[in-house]
Amino acid sequence: MKKILPLFSYIFHPVFISVYATLFYLFSNNSYFLTTEKYFVLLQVIIITVLLPILFFLGLRSTGKISSAMAPLIAERKIPLVFQSFLIIFLVRRNITIDRYPELHFFFLGALFSTLIALLLLFAKMKTSLHMLGISALTFFVLGLNLHFQTQNTFSLVFLILMNGFVASSRLEMKAHTVKELILGFLIGIIPQVLFMYLWL
Repeated sequence: MKKILPLFSYIFHPVFISVYATLFYLFSNNSYFLTTEKYFVLLQVIIITVLLPILFFLGLRSTGKISSAMAPLIAERKIPLVFQSFLIIFLVRRNITIDRYPELHFFFLGALFSTLIALLLLFAKMKTSLHMLGISALTFFVLGLNLHFQTQNTFSLVFLILMNGFVASSRLEMKAHTVKELILGFLIGIIPQVLFMYLWL
């Protein structure tokens, strides 16, 4: 089990959470979008939230600004979080607009606020679990979609709740975070999602 747990840190790495949320939003809620539109939106999200951050990470890694994909040190997290914030702002202003994709738009706004809070805490020398931030935000977004569209995706919710536990265990097993940092990440992930949920439920 100790060998398996670290896999959850990679599968649910924060860089992939936006893609998972977009996939669920577009393909799991009987959405009215055309198939071509769904794939176009998904492609945009992949490019902006996955490919660009990975290229940016490789650039930081080559210059010695960051040591690993998990960015273990507080100083290593500041620049990636600033970059991520700008990418999300670009996404919600130009691609995932409130008039066309309101639910997903507010998910990304929640993610932006969570990212900014995590960034501000870094300046206070407080490290949070970005993994827990991501998986908890995704879980509450899926919960909100189930309520909004009145669907019965119980399996998805149960699965994500279990994944919260596995991701937390993974981070502890890898000695990447303390329990306090995991709880802090969990709360920073869910609170903006819950607050913005009132605007689209």
